[in-house]
Amino acid sequence: MHHAHRGLTQPVLFFSAQATRRVSSSNRIHPTAVIDPAAQLHGSVSVGPYAVIGPGVRIGAGTSVGAHCVIEGETHIGEDNRIFQFASLGAAPQDKKYAGEPTRLVIGHRNTIREFCTFNTGTVQDRGETTVGDDNWIMAYVHIAHDCVVGHQTILANNATLAGHVHVGDHAIIGGLTGIHQFCRVGAHAMAGFASHVSQDVPPFMMVDGNPLAVRGLNTEGLRRRGFDAERVGALKKAYRALYRQGLTLDGALDALTRQADEAGGQAGSDVHQLRDFVAASRRGIVR
Repeated sequence: MHHAHRGLTQPVLFFSAQATRRVSSSNRIHPTAVIDPAAQLHGSVSVGPYAVIGPGVRIGAGTSVGAHCVIEGETHIGEDNRIFQFASLGAAPQDKKYAGEPTRLVIGHRNTIREFCTFNTGTVQDRGETTVGDDNWIMAYVHIAHDCVVGHQTILANNATLAGHVHVGDHAIIGGLTGIHQFCRVGAHAMAGFASHVSQDVPPFMMVDGNPLAVRGLNTEGLRRRGFDAERVGALKKAYRALYRQGLTLDGALDALTRQADEAGGQAGSDVHQLRDFVAASRRGIVR
């Protein structure tokens, strides 16, 4: 699965020291907010009533933090994010092995994070970091557990729950009340419907739902809305048939996808290669 996180897995400062002002002098900070003096907030950051921000937090330009939010731990948040009231970001992972090691939560730019979301920091047993990319639409009560990697331009609907070590690809959509088992991957442009039980990897471009989970088809409408032309959609439809409709073994389907990608060439071939590589790399097995 492709993730272009634009350096978010490295320690980052989203603003210069010169642009940071003392929070006590900013009229954007509500007087009831509790902000540790060691926290680094760009001067344009706004913080609502009764929010609590800890010493390891860095917040970039234009981000707004709603009332009663708690942002703690080593949490780095980029620019122009909208964090609604009662969110909890950067708390210790819900992992019994966690023993206080220094781990992080890194959030990119222009994300919408709605009420009562909970994002935890990572663990040293994995990356040591939980990462959320750019331009994501994350609805109320979403949980993103330790060491998850969420790409760019995803939609996570209300009460979607990501267990530890889950990876979600760019443009993926996770339906409300859907739970994703630890270590599962959801490929780019995939869609999981309402109240789905995801316990295996979901290949890119596919639509899945249910409990037990089943593939319902190619995410054709979503691809068209994102500018996939007829050639690209046609190549993926052919790949979908090879993987799910022709009775091939998994090895046989992988061989067929390799041939189809080479025959298609160009961007269409690249899409099929992406699908093939995701399936070949799956450790939990794909939904099939």
